[in-house]
Amino acid sequence: MRIVRCKVDGKITYATLAGERLLALKGNTPFGDASPSDEELGALGDVELLAPCEPTKIVAIGRNYVAHAQEHGADVPAYPLIFLKPASAVIGPDAPIWLPPQSEQVEHESELAVIIGREASRVDAEQALDYVLGYTCGNDVTARDLQRKDGQWSRAKGFDTFCPLGPWIETELDPGDLEVTCRVNGEVRQTGRISQLVFDIPYLVSYISHIMTLMPGDVIMSGTPAGVSPIHAGDVVDVEIEGLGVLRNPVGL
Repeated sequence: MRIVRCKVDGKITYATLAGERLLALKGNTPFGDASPSDEELGALGDVELLAPCEPTKIVAIGRNYVAHAQEHGADVPAYPLIFLKPASAVIGPDAPIWLPPQSEQVEHESELAVIIGREASRVDAEQALDYVLGYTCGNDVTARDLQRKDGQWSRAKGFDTFCPLGPWIETELDPGDLEVTCRVNGEVRQTGRISQLVFDIPYLVSYISHIMTLMPGDVIMSGTPAGVSPIHAGDVVDVEIEGLGVLRNPVGL
């Protein structure tokens, strides 16, 4: 099932895709026993798509691809290197990524984003995927010069608009080996496969849940492949994940 969060006649609504038509979810929530109602909201192209969830937190993973660690001259961590992005960084499809005046080097980072479906605390890796609602495309936008300058990553990765998510949540997706691609103005900048992750999705969900309780709607950004590069005002960034779709965002000042 593909779950979208959209604005229809000024109202924010959760819906599921039936072909190109949208059916409102019962209870207007994707959590619990979510199922489509008989209420038709129109065609996909007639609504404003929003970020597909409202996380309390975004837990991101650094250097989770060997080649990405190498391109920055960094070691692959012995255990997941986690950091937090604020919920205020989240934007949806087609919303602009705004370049902050504090930075001269903002870069894209295409990632598979994991959406938590129910409260998860101290879960085993073998059961971890039972706590996942589904997956979406994510972009861990990063002010690389500030990341180097600060020595820690909160400012560099925490600006408003620095966490595009979308276009929807795909609930029937095997996260074992998907291709992740980033294009800037149609030019391929990044490609990688989820099978190349140093720490796979079940391990990440379990590991993080032993540190902090994951709540419904929380997001895990699983890491980015090699090929990160600067983006500039006027660019259009596409993050595409096999079997899921394309997240597109323009870049502005």
